[in-house]
Amino acid sequence: MDQGFIKVAAATPKIRVADTVYNTEVICDCIRQAAEKGAKVIVLPELAITGYTCSDLFLQEKLLSEAKEALFRIAGFTQNLDGIVFVGLPLSYNGKLYNVAAVINRGRILGFVPKTCIPTYNEFYEGRHFARGMEQPVQVELADGSRVPMGTKLLFTCREMPELVVAAEICEDLWSPEPPSIRHARNGATLIVNLSASNEITGKDVYRRELVAGQSARLLCGYVYVSAGDGESTQDLVFSGHNIIAENGRLLKESVRFQNEEIYSEVDLQRLLTERRRMSSFEMLQEEYCRVEFSLKMERTQLTRFIDPMPFVPGGKADREKRCDEILAMQAMGLKKRLEHTNCKTAVIGISGGLDSTLALLVTVRAFDMLGMDHKGIKAVTMPGFGTTDRTYDNAVNLIRCLGADFVEVDIKDAVLTHFRDIGQESSVHDVTYENSQARERTQILMDIANKTGGMVIGTGDLSELALGWATYNGDHMSMYGVNSSVPKTLVRHLVRYYADTCGEKVLEQVLLDVLDTPVSPELLPPEDGKISQKTEDIVGPYELHDFYLYNMLRQGFSPAKVYRLAKLAFAETYDDATILKWEKIFYRRFFAQQFKRSCLPDGPKVGSVAVSPRGDLRMPSDACARIWLDELEGLTEG
Repeated sequence: MDQGFIKVAAATPKIRVADTVYNTEVICDCIRQAAEKGAKVIVLPELAITGYTCSDLFLQEKLLSEAKEALFRIAGFTQNLDGIVFVGLPLSYNGKLYNVAAVINRGRILGFVPKTCIPTYNEFYEGRHFARGMEQPVQVELADGSRVPMGTKLLFTCREMPELVVAAEICEDLWSPEPPSIRHARNGATLIVNLSASNEITGKDVYRRELVAGQSARLLCGYVYVSAGDGESTQDLVFSGHNIIAENGRLLKESVRFQNEEIYSEVDLQRLLTERRRMSSFEMLQEEYCRVEFSLKMERTQLTRFIDPMPFVPGGKADREKRCDEILAMQAMGLKKRLEHTNCKTAVIGISGGLDSTLALLVTVRAFDMLGMDHKGIKAVTMPGFGTTDRTYDNAVNLIRCLGADFVEVDIKDAVLTHFRDIGQESSVHDVTYENSQARERTQILMDIANKTGGMVIGTGDLSELALGWATYNGDHMSMYGVNSSVPKTLVRHLVRYYADTCGEKVLEQVLLDVLDTPVSPELLPPEDGKISQKTEDIVGPYELHDFYLYNMLRQGFSPAKVYRLAKLAFAETYDDATILKWEKIFYRRFFAQQFKRSCLPDGPKVGSVAVSPRGDLRMPSDACARIWLDELEGLTEG
């Protein structure tokens, strides 16, 4: 339960219709299994105590009284279990019958949530038996004389974990035009549970899945949906036990249909609350709800949910290809508009033979194609320096030729040596001045060529480099339009790979594949034995780690300790704990120290949910201190 995680369970027992004694046994067994696996919120189907398909038996007093006795036995069973349980039954109140979710915690019945929308169409005939649930809670007297609330406006709040606020709706409620869960969430519910008995017909599972995921996204909540399954009467209907756990639009777990199954996952309540704070359009209400407290033991939640080590890159091939094509189109559209608006005759790009400049050139070619402009208007400039290797130079030249751009070469070595003499820099001293002088000389050349040819300089730096400040201020940091500025390094690789796979030109494909196989390097230090001596990831750390840190810190708002915990799970097979912690500290130090570079970035298209433009997603002071973030990391152990 620490760091906002709560383990939930959706359990479909195999019941017998109208056999409350047997159903009590299997329900208790489900609850026991879920509790043993660490679930703190346990949800069972609609009318599970009796069965949903009892039909006119719901009018029998014997069934209703036995259902209530079964509920008390189930409540007693939970006396020594740590969790909150939701289970369905029919409940008589004030001369009417209601389809309710009973809420239980540690032997206590906390309340009843009645179903709001009573379907009486097609195969459903609930209006024959059940009344519409009341909104404002009434008091229901139990056998021991105690009174508990019943109504749709009930919120169950955890004393030890304030982020956990649970509300319930029942089956059809979700399918209605105005589900009760909308108001529940806007009044503070972070987790919605739905006790359902949704029968199966062809194609309904797809709609159900989209409905649950969509509602969790719309309400920025966790959603636990559990449905009746095998054991219900199949007189006219079949129930598949389709259970779903979702969080903010993402399916965390889904059961196999037609197999009564318990499914488990962990909902990240901190993430949901962070997202609600960020979304100014998610307006909270202050309606009159009855809030019922319950208690849970605070303990560490063992995470079983998938932690994506590549949050910027879709896992499936089809989704990844669709994302790549979409991003290339957005980058090109942004550049197309800027070229049109400024009436530029040329686009000037420094081509190093590395990943970022390759992607920028590919994007520029696509923009030129959109405008119907000749590729010769793309001034592709190679600028060999002290660290340029034959491999990157050859790749740059071949790439330019394959794409039909105008090849321009300016060797910067003499100009930089002259500059060294001007400022008193020894060429044998390979310090930061030695490196940055080359980067700034290259930018000067590009800017002046752009002036000379009536064009603009296309920036090549990517999001990961901007996050780390891995750019020379007023060197490669500067351009007139940065097409890669919101594309992280892990995604740059896939964009280039996608272009290679789909270009249909064998020579271009081979060049792009070799670019992908080349170590990432600024090539500002002399090579060793003709090979790259300066590898970026040896200096600042693996980009796959930094992109993971960036996404979870900036997009999710997670604390350093939580990011570290998730990184250990995501990269368990790749990096040891010490390595993960080491580079995370570097990430936070650099991210805060280098904001001044991001505060004056050139324009560039936003293509994803994470961006660092000072005009858009990241309005961060250049002089903010990283101390409290680093202090939290210093307090962690490597294990």
